[in-house]
Amino acid sequence: MIPTSSRLQLASKLPSVGTTIFTVMSKLATDVGAINLAQGFPGFNCDPVLVSLVEKYLRSNLNQYAPMAGVPVLRDAIARKTLACYGVGYDPDTEITITSGASEAIFDAVTAVVRPGDEVIVFEPAYDCYVPAIDLNGGVPVYVALSAPDYSIDWPTVADAITDRTRLMIVNTPHNPSGRVWTADDLTQLARLVRDRDIWIVSDEVYEHILFDQRIHHSLMTHPTLRERTFVVGSFGKTFHVTGWKIGYCLAPAAFTTEFRKVHQYLTFSTVTPIQYALADYLSQPDHYRALPDFYQRKRDLFLDSLRDSRFTFTPTEGSFFQTVSYAAITTEPDYDLAVRLTHEIGVASIPVSVFYHQRTDNKILRFCFAKEDADLLRAAERLCSL
Repeated sequence: MIPTSSRLQLASKLPSVGTTIFTVMSKLATDVGAINLAQGFPGFNCDPVLVSLVEKYLRSNLNQYAPMAGVPVLRDAIARKTLACYGVGYDPDTEITITSGASEAIFDAVTAVVRPGDEVIVFEPAYDCYVPAIDLNGGVPVYVALSAPDYSIDWPTVADAITDRTRLMIVNTPHNPSGRVWTADDLTQLARLVRDRDIWIVSDEVYEHILFDQRIHHSLMTHPTLRERTFVVGSFGKTFHVTGWKIGYCLAPAAFTTEFRKVHQYLTFSTVTPIQYALADYLSQPDHYRALPDFYQRKRDLFLDSLRDSRFTFTPTEGSFFQTVSYAAITTEPDYDLAVRLTHEIGVASIPVSVFYHQRTDNKILRFCFAKEDADLLRAAERLCSL
């Protein structure tokens, strides 16, 4: 007799995980017709030239599986771009892999490194895909809180968190949700801690080109001690306003890339082919990503200038397309409750920052995405100023 579904029970491998807050808040925004400043996706179209390139390759009989590591012309283009931007060379054949989004690359890297019982240092507030990858591989997350109010790293605290079981650190610059950008000294401090230890690093650098006020992106690859032990993760979705395409990549030393690709080939195997060719062509036109700082800084400043008369307090974000604001002067209610209430009552959706902490630490802070049309930013700010 075939058992009925009511008699079957599946023990969850992620018992503490529900639907992501990004899905929850975006659905709520859609349901009530709110301005969605919650989920981190651009509210405008990409360059029509890029769309035309995709169409070109869709019609060029390039619609079958791509090579597992990614099409060679795109890996070559990434190698040239990386050398031009950071002065660091990666072998496109053995050290660069195209993935189906940056989240896949992070999962592949964690899986390649972490074994049951290994400890992984995670800086909080942390993007929500990091810890599930650790949990699924039997690792043990070790949380280090970034220092308020500037979200800087207290390196003595990091040193205290390292044990003989520490195998991996996951870092993120520019940081989501805070927008903090690492300094050269941060790289020096991290290198000092890992230099004589068998510790690997996953560096989430998907907002590498979105920095403000003349800041420089200090990629971990630019420090020799860190380059030799780091999986650097990038994203075309963030850089070219095409998050729905889910195209990411990973740069890592050859021996690490070998293990990375063993996971990748059985997770997604390959990534959509014609878009890879289109991106390879488009990367030969660097004006787009070089213009991103000014493009997004104008949007950041537009949004913040419109909030000057509100009761929110804030420090302009250093990078990414997110701005955190404190509402401590407005209400004492939990940040999740406030985010939901504001979506319903004034039609502006945000993300409560407590969801980026494993213990749901509530510092009365909301995160807004300003990668939206100017009119939407102005309308949202006007409504927020009414509180």
